[in-house]
Amino acid sequence: MVTISSGELRGAVAESGLTVFRGVPYARAARFAPPGPVEPWTGVRDATEHGEISPQPPFRIGSVTGMPEEGLRHGEDCLNLTIVTPAADGRKRPVLVWLPGGAYVTGAGSLAFYDGQRLAAEGDVVFVGVNYRLGALGYLKLDGVSPGNLGLLDQLAALRWVRDNIERFGGDPGQVTLFGQSAGAHSIACLMAMPAADGLFRRAILQSAPMAMKIAKPARARRVARYFTRALRTDPRTAGIGEILAAQQQAIVRAAGPGGLYSVPPFCPVAETDPLPGVAGWLPAAVRRARDVDVIIGTTRAEMNTFLNGKPGVTQLEAIPFLGGAGTAAAKTAITRWMFDAPSRRFADALAAAGGRVFTYRFDWAAPASGFGACHCIELPFLLGDREAWAGAPMLAGVEWDGMAELGRALRGAWLSFAKTGEPFLGWQRHSPRAPFGYTWAEIGPDRESRLGRTAGVG
Repeated sequence: MVTISSGELRGAVAESGLTVFRGVPYARAARFAPPGPVEPWTGVRDATEHGEISPQPPFRIGSVTGMPEEGLRHGEDCLNLTIVTPAADGRKRPVLVWLPGGAYVTGAGSLAFYDGQRLAAEGDVVFVGVNYRLGALGYLKLDGVSPGNLGLLDQLAALRWVRDNIERFGGDPGQVTLFGQSAGAHSIACLMAMPAADGLFRRAILQSAPMAMKIAKPARARRVARYFTRALRTDPRTAGIGEILAAQQQAIVRAAGPGGLYSVPPFCPVAETDPLPGVAGWLPAAVRRARDVDVIIGTTRAEMNTFLNGKPGVTQLEAIPFLGGAGTAAAKTAITRWMFDAPSRRFADALAAAGGRVFTYRFDWAAPASGFGACHCIELPFLLGDREAWAGAPMLAGVEWDGMAELGRALRGAWLSFAKTGEPFLGWQRHSPRAPFGYTWAEIGPDRESRLGRTAGVG
């Protein structure tokens, strides 16, 4: 039982001995409205079942990660948290707040994929998974209807809730680490650029952030809004959820252009829209926080395999004799470098040059029989979720769960050490923009050493 600013909550003790609170509301919002405070309730609110997740299409990379659990409740009352704590006592433990990815259209912090019980148990920390609005409901910018960037405002509201309430769950509001993957990591770069987020988190871990996509120009957001409204053909404020999702998908296809080649998410953070600055000022505004926020940022070796492997057009190219396989492999490597690796390193360089404490990594581990290599999302099972959640993941084919234990403990240990001290562990060195690749724990995988020869790889 915990009493927070809006009332009393009843959680549940898991088999692990940890206490878990699910579906905890951190804000309320009408459709296309900014988040506002939760109305206080009387009596005890049950927090033993997960709350709603943002309405969304089917998981688009399920052929790589496996599909989420069945029975998830989709709905617009989705601004809620999952909180895992060793004990709701008076101790002030470090807090890790998780922002899930999913191209800004899928995902939820409450998915079994993202269960934080291993981190909470091994590190004696409090874990918080965040659900927020996605797709058109979270990122449509349409004059007179939706202001845009509502998903970011939801995240900001969640961080404020953590600041005001997490001490009741045994956490320290002054020692918050924000970590996320893919769109969740990109969101963190956006939050770092917001003055409104100052002081809400002390450290940040950006996993596989697609930094090359930057933030959308207002003109592009207006174009996407036209695609959406033409497909919807009714008032977005009163349309059914099914209609919203169908129009959203049509807008995504239209925005991708011929052959779907331009696959940057069309529903995403928009520049010059509260609370973000213009495109040119976005990263400089984030770098402004360099001395205030310690950062880990990194990528996987073969990010694009998740999005391109097995796709019909790619498969046909790979079948071309002699050069097809080598050519497509080179293209995947080049796109990975352009979208993920190079801009992440540039961001790390800028933070380090501004006096920030920054660490970079690259995750190289790959399952022996998956064919996906060290793809986008491959590091997630080492950090979050459990054996059951990841049992159907094709990207893990050919490896037993217990065979991942050593590397998992090492990776979780690095994240936990960083959350507590600002240092991943003794083997890591701070990133320097003067070095060719920075001081980096460059290759996380079996029997590897760092490219600079400064530290041993893990595995």
